[in-house]
Amino acid sequence: MNANTSAESIAQRGSCAALAELVDRIARLTHGDGVHPTGVGALQLIRMSAPTECSPSVYEPRLCIVAQGRKIVTLSDRTYHYDPLNYLVVSVTLPMIGQVVEATPDKPYLCLRIDIDPADIARLLVDAGQSLAERGYGSSHHSADLGLYAARVNKTLMDAVLRLMRLLDTPQDLPVLAPLALREIFYRVLMGDLGHRLRALTVSDSRSNRIAKAVAVLRQCYLQPLSIEALAEQVHMSTSSLHHQFKAVTTMSPLQFQKQLRLHEARRLMMVNGVEAVVAAHRVGYESPSQFSREYKRLFGAPPRAEVVQARRAPQS
Repeated sequence: MNANTSAESIAQRGSCAALAELVDRIARLTHGDGVHPTGVGALQLIRMSAPTECSPSVYEPRLCIVAQGRKIVTLSDRTYHYDPLNYLVVSVTLPMIGQVVEATPDKPYLCLRIDIDPADIARLLVDAGQSLAERGYGSSHHSADLGLYAARVNKTLMDAVLRLMRLLDTPQDLPVLAPLALREIFYRVLMGDLGHRLRALTVSDSRSNRIAKAVAVLRQCYLQPLSIEALAEQVHMSTSSLHHQFKAVTTMSPLQFQKQLRLHEARRLMMVNGVEAVVAAHRVGYESPSQFSREYKRLFGAPPRAEVVQARRAPQS
């Protein structure tokens, strides 16, 4: 065995050991299926003991790292797989459909999810300064990237994640050390091959940042009539540029994005609050129940009543 082969073998053993530790730590802290909060506000742990049905949801900015099992998410016509070899970054609010596709009671799907605060990323970029600039991220001013990507988990990111997980064993250390561990995790993501996509959202004069602001406006005011001209003026873009760049980040036009937010909210009202379809449609701005039903079926694959009955039976991930 030559030196290179020996080094690769050692690295592989180390990677397997790190992954096994992550699996063990998440398993010990999740005693049932669902989303479990932790002593770190931004960190949640997820466990599912069987594959799930497709579950539509509005994903807020987050980092997801799978320790065991496999999940897919679909954004419009694009599907992303993430498993123990890949992590997922959602850099702007996006309506998507998720599905756990690999999980058993003996080997459940185990995942950790870290909420992303753009303000924290902006502060980190200021502190990191030249170390990120040297990686050639300046080009992000001229175009906008899709607000969702999957990338490989490398050793430095895994080490940082394990440091955060180990802190859960000593709650007294969390107030001081957890923020440092989170900063290191985000730093490793930013230093990754696709980290420029996350960075661009916090650069004030970048197109990605302007689209992120447009997404935030729509998220906050999705029940109000949409004026593309007013939205473009708010984020200091032309209407044509707003359309083009918005679709590059979200795969949708602003109008399609608003419509999906409304349909997701209607679904939530029906499934969680038990609101009737006609009432939910009216609350999210639909005047025609038949139009609501058509658009709902087009997005979720079934009429409102049938889809919600099915969703209520499925475990939530």
